[in-house]
Amino acid sequence: MRGAFVVDEGVGANLWTLVKMTSGKDNVADKTETLPKEGPKAGAGAAPPQVPALRPVVSAPKAPLPHRRPWLWVGAGILAVGVAAAGYFQPWVTQPSVVAVEVAALAPATRVLAVNGRIAAAQSVDVRPLVNGSLVALLVAEGDSVAAGQVLAQINAQAPNASMRQAVAGLDAALVTQQGAVETYARSVALGGNIARNVLENQARAVQSAGQEVARVTALVDQARIVLENYTLRAPISGDVLVLNVDPGQSVDPSTVLMTLADLSDLLVETDVDEGYATQIKRGQTVVLQLAGESEARPGRVGFVSSRVEVATGGLAVKLMFDAAVQAPIGLTVTANIVVDQQDAALTVPRTALVNLGTEEGIFLVKDGIAQFQAVEVVDWPAARLIVTKGLAVGDAMIVDGTGIEAGQAVRVEAP
Repeated sequence: MRGAFVVDEGVGANLWTLVKMTSGKDNVADKTETLPKEGPKAGAGAAPPQVPALRPVVSAPKAPLPHRRPWLWVGAGILAVGVAAAGYFQPWVTQPSVVAVEVAALAPATRVLAVNGRIAAAQSVDVRPLVNGSLVALLVAEGDSVAAGQVLAQINAQAPNASMRQAVAGLDAALVTQQGAVETYARSVALGGNIARNVLENQARAVQSAGQEVARVTALVDQARIVLENYTLRAPISGDVLVLNVDPGQSVDPSTVLMTLADLSDLLVETDVDEGYATQIKRGQTVVLQLAGESEARPGRVGFVSSRVEVATGGLAVKLMFDAAVQAPIGLTVTANIVVDQQDAALTVPRTALVNLGTEEGIFLVKDGIAQFQAVEVVDWPAARLIVTKGLAVGDAMIVDGTGIEAGQAVRVEAP
């Protein structure tokens, strides 16, 4: 409340003291002026002391109450929930690991070796010329079916033809000479004693010599015929022309593969087996074959096992036969499962269950909530499950995945 104060002279000093005390506070808007220093006491008639004008004391406004902040309440709620969850789960207490287990039981087991191979013909031939020359005629095309002995191609044979004619002419001359010698000797024999003995002997030797010459020249003719036949290429087998590598007019020699013939009525699968399993593969074993692009499985058998491992690749060559005839292009990929061993009742474990502790290989069994290591012996084989030969009993609860498990560790079996 604003206003003016009126002060009597007699109370001026006391009022001044009150004003001075009040002016030291923060809530005073304006400070009072300083009083003049007190001089000598005034005598009678002296002017009364001057009292400074006073201004009203204005009270400072009260500070507003702080607003309530809702996020503080949200944070407090979250903190309370966290404390409750920590008290329930007790993360500072080690919890048992949850594991999946499998109970060991006897069941049929099969060891299968999976390999990839390719379709091939049981009989195929690369056709090569036996002589040098220019290919003057090509009588088949790729994909044609041919019969054994059919003419496939012709190489320029002018030179061997000339040699053949020369040999035939020599044979004709030798035959004429032989005929004359035989007739002369026959007439001399007919004359009897009128012909000297030495003449008959000479004529007999002439007949013999003529026969030998005929035989020699006949051999030359045969030789020329063989050479000439080499200039005509014939199919060694019945089959189809798989590959044709030449064109008419091309120069060829014995190193040139003109074409490849194959009998497509008898197909098989060519593959190889890693040397680590070479001793496991035997002729006659059952095979399941599946051609690329087909879902149907075809039965077969192991028809051939090589007796030599390829040093460069470490593979053992194997040929697989189809039980029934099949039609497929040469070179088609085939997936083959060779049945190496079959057992009516065996104990098996997942490969993921196997662990190595030092020098021992084994699995973890769950007994009374504790993981216990059990050494086992298995048949090592490239498969997801392995046959156990020692160390596992029917009814044992084995941990399916032994990764990170330690012997003596508390575990909890996962609910199925």
